[in-house]
Amino acid sequence: MTDASQGEDGPMGGGRGDKPLGADETLHLRVDALRADETMQLRVPAPSGEPSPPKESAPAGGRAERRRGARSAGRERAGSRGRSGGRKRSGGRLLGPLAPYARRIAPYARRLKPVYPRPGRTGWRRWIPSWRQWIGGLLASFGLLGAFLVTAYAMTDIPSDINSYATQQDNVYFWSDGTPMARTGWVQRQAMPLEDIPQDVRWAVLAAENESFYSDPGISLKGISRALFRTVGEGDTEGGSTITQQYVKNVYLTQNQTVSRKFTEAMIALKLDNKMSKDDILEGYLNTSWFGRGTYGIQRAAQAYYGKDVDKLNVSEAAMLASLLKGAGLYDPTLGKANHARAVERWSWILDRMVKIGKLSKQERATYTKFPEPLKTNPLYDTGEQSDYLVELASSYAKKAAHLTDKQFDLGGYQIYTTFDRKREKALTDAVTKAREKARDETPEAAENGHYGAASVAADGRILAVYGGPDHRKQGYNESNATTVPAGTAFLPFVYAAGLEHGVHKTRSGPATPVGPDSVYDGDDAVPVTTPEGPYWDRSGKKVAAHNDGGKSYGKITLREALAKSVNTPFMQLGMDTGLDKVRDTAVASGLLRSSMGPQVPALSLGTSTPSAIRMANGYATFAADGNHTEPYSVVRITRNGAPVALNTPRPQRAVGARVAGQVTEALTDSFRTAHPDAAAGRSGVSGKAGGTDKDTAAWYVGTADNVSTAIVVYRIDLAKSLEPLPLQGLAGPAHSVPYALWSAATGLG
Repeated sequence: MTDASQGEDGPMGGGRGDKPLGADETLHLRVDALRADETMQLRVPAPSGEPSPPKESAPAGGRAERRRGARSAGRERAGSRGRSGGRKRSGGRLLGPLAPYARRIAPYARRLKPVYPRPGRTGWRRWIPSWRQWIGGLLASFGLLGAFLVTAYAMTDIPSDINSYATQQDNVYFWSDGTPMARTGWVQRQAMPLEDIPQDVRWAVLAAENESFYSDPGISLKGISRALFRTVGEGDTEGGSTITQQYVKNVYLTQNQTVSRKFTEAMIALKLDNKMSKDDILEGYLNTSWFGRGTYGIQRAAQAYYGKDVDKLNVSEAAMLASLLKGAGLYDPTLGKANHARAVERWSWILDRMVKIGKLSKQERATYTKFPEPLKTNPLYDTGEQSDYLVELASSYAKKAAHLTDKQFDLGGYQIYTTFDRKREKALTDAVTKAREKARDETPEAAENGHYGAASVAADGRILAVYGGPDHRKQGYNESNATTVPAGTAFLPFVYAAGLEHGVHKTRSGPATPVGPDSVYDGDDAVPVTTPEGPYWDRSGKKVAAHNDGGKSYGKITLREALAKSVNTPFMQLGMDTGLDKVRDTAVASGLLRSSMGPQVPALSLGTSTPSAIRMANGYATFAADGNHTEPYSVVRITRNGAPVALNTPRPQRAVGARVAGQVTEALTDSFRTAHPDAAAGRSGVSGKAGGTDKDTAAWYVGTADNVSTAIVVYRIDLAKSLEPLPLQGLAGPAHSVPYALWSAATGLG
């Protein structure tokens, strides 16, 4: 195209030079003919007062200019699309309040928004984010991670249900001399207050496990990262835990080695560290950690490895125990040479570490050059055989006297100090064990179902020894505490005491007439039993008569002599004269259980009641205590982790007068001297009486020596069939000599 108006003087001049056209003048253009491939373009100036559109810059230029150009074009296209439809959407009203913030962020977001393929790049570089985008993404990731951790921390609660197994402890029973007797419970653990754990022991553990414990926030980022790396790379977790985290794992979580458990552990540890004192966390950790040999907690570990309480450990021993926290199966030096070498190396490292952190002087460290070899085996006492019967009695009494529920008691932590005398228990157990063996040799058929109940009770009610059976784990039936066989003529002292205490009634409405040891009764065999109204008739319409052993008659005899010689007929009549209700009440007041009392008929006086060996010994002890009865008890003190537990110890109650008790004791002393003159020679304060039943189903010997009453009963019962007593068939020996032999061995007279 040729511009016909362009002359010599410039464009649009029309041959007039630079003079502008007038308002009424017309511009004439001369246009040559166009070719087929040519297009005529006119540039029309904008109306006056409106800005001219910007000229499109050439793509040539700097890299920044090209990038801005590409973004500007993209924004224009996006803006045109948004204007066409966005205004009609209700979402705009909802997002309206966010507009000011969006405008502030938009410039930064536009810079981070990738434009792909990137302008000004060639090849694979067109698809790689810029360094600004990398930094922005990294910062956004950290921001999201921080928000996630803050949210997780806020949503994590410290569990209220503590792992009962982690806090369960064992109960320890002690002999009367304070030495350990037995231990019960699923775990060997006894919690100790931190104040009772020496500083050296604490810092040995801290040096080994977490020296920064008192300054860290409860977690170790370095350790957690290492543990997570091992989890992702090798499928398990290891190390990396602070003491707070380990305590959380012990008390609140499981031992599962997973990333989720590790994360939960860290969150709880952070929160726990903010809510609990460091000392409380350390105390909990030391009392719940596994030390091997079946023990949990530093106290049981000290006893299992060194046979002493934790407060008796020195620094060297504490360092050895601290090494076990890394893995008792690898560091118990008694399990092999490799273990021993590892234990020595870690023990030495812990001591050196204590020096480094300023908790052990170099001079003191220099004194610990020899490895403190632990005991070969765990010396902690366990139950078994006879001691189970003692534990059974003590635990039952402890719960009742301390008002403890089964759940409370089973959680453990109790130290039960019993009344059981180690020497007496051994003497009694040895004597009965020999008698059993002898019976199996001499009367094997009778011995098959033979039982030997035995108990020694002090005048103040303390149970000093019992024999409950050959093995509690094979026979849970406690022979010393069973109420299955009649007392027989061993019951006569209670009838005697009732008569002396209450007097007798010869008439139904008249006052009681006093009787004494010298009161005379008919001692002949088959003497009819009378009442104030006449003979006593049983339900079958027959007169009731008393019988002596062997049908022997003694004629007129004093009550004291009748008791010494075990003559039955005077006491059956004495019971009727005194009143069977008074006989029953006197026996119960003296120590026999009301539930074990026989029917209130004349035979009651001849021992149809079925007291246990413990109760019979306790009843005779009442006479030795001048008529004051104290309920039998087996526990004198209870503590829980060293703190005293309130215990209701029984108090003595008046059963019979002191004068009556003395008269009964005198008659029993005569009985012992009459039957065993050789044993009585040169011994004072010894009394006792044999007892038998009319059907020969039980043989007793009950007596007192040195203010301790001991009851022995031999009987037969087939537990597989019933609790009905069987005839002895010679099990008690000639003339029932076995019960007395056992009694004399238990009391030291044999």
